Amino acid sequence: MTEPSSAPLSVAFDGGPLLGAITGIGAAVEQMLMALRARDDLAVQTYALSFRGHLPADMARLPLPAMVAHRLWARTDHPRLDRWLGPAAVVHGTNYVVPPSRLPRLVTVYDCWFLRNADHAGGDVVRAGRVLRRAVAGGAMVHASSRATADAVRELLGTERVEVVPLAALPMAGTGRSTPIAELHDTPFIVSIGTLERRKNVPRLVRAFGALAGRHPTLRLVLAGTDGDDRVAIDAAIDELPNAASARIVRTGRIDADVKHWLLDHAQLLAYPSLDEGFGFPLLEAMQHDLPVVASTRGSIPEVAGAAAVLVDADDTDSLAHALDTVLTDRSLRTQLVNSGRARLAAFSWDDTARQLAGLYHRLAQEGT
Repeated sequence: MTEPSSAPLSVAFDGGPLLGAITGIGAAVEQMLMALRARDDLAVQTYALSFRGHLPADMARLPLPAMVAHRLWARTDHPRLDRWLGPAAVVHGTNYVVPPSRLPRLVTVYDCWFLRNADHAGGDVVRAGRVLRRAVAGGAMVHASSRATADAVRELLGTERVEVVPLAALPMAGTGRSTPIAELHDTPFIVSIGTLERRKNVPRLVRAFGALAGRHPTLRLVLAGTDGDDRVAIDAAIDELPNAASARIVRTGRIDADVKHWLLDHAQLLAYPSLDEGFGFPLLEAMQHDLPVVASTRGSIPEVAGAAAVLVDADDTDSLAHALDTVLTDRSLRTQLVNSGRARLAAFSWDDTARQLAGLYHRLAQEGT
């Protein structure tokens, strides 16, 4: 890997995910940016596609709304926005899209679910996928958040220009000091955290809960997350359960940091049977709270969780129910998972993420000279 020069390398960094309500990607971009700006070998300038509204003072405005830009970039390499990117040596698109440019480009891909399942993706997401494909075909390097995502990128985008740079745990937020959901007071519960979308495999979790509910008559299942494209299937799965079990399923809707903190502090375990994950921040969030995890073997989950989770086939309801039951009742296993989670957390750091990204930036800059 090329050693950094004495002068800081100038990087144009997509700060768009930091605008508006912060999603999981936005939180990751925020941590990346802070760690990158702490390095002496980089000078990072943020930019955003924004036609109107106020941007932070240190963020450059690219004078196109994202929707218009994506429609154009899905078909052509114009307009190039190099003159608005400042004196950059490298451009880093942090959310699947990187502008056409004569500069070396890096684009971060968190997962490839939307590429495999385009029929279930919205129009904006499909357009972003087309822009991504065009950028990669034009030579952009891909930053993948996991080996699983890198493998999917190679398969679906037909490129070997992909580098794995893992992310890390998001800082714990919220206080968790008060009970935010009255019906969970002094009641054991399993928690699932994430948007209610097909990828999260929540209907299968609901059926698995129904299978073990009789053995745990006070246990509840908490589905914490914003409504998504699987809400109808989730409702149907709940309705299929006996009333005694369905009445113990709690849907919170969108939660804030305080509620998430409290849920992770008080749950018996995190259930995460996803059909695909590019990284899976809730896994590390559970480990931060010493919370055992039952998850699937799909996507990046095995490489992120390591030995800190019981992993099962995402399509096997009986195996999922058995794993949930075992983790609920086996104290020795719970202790083992908690200890493994603490060790696993130490394997990820944002400083290491920034170090590896900086190496990529310097390498790309040298390629472009």
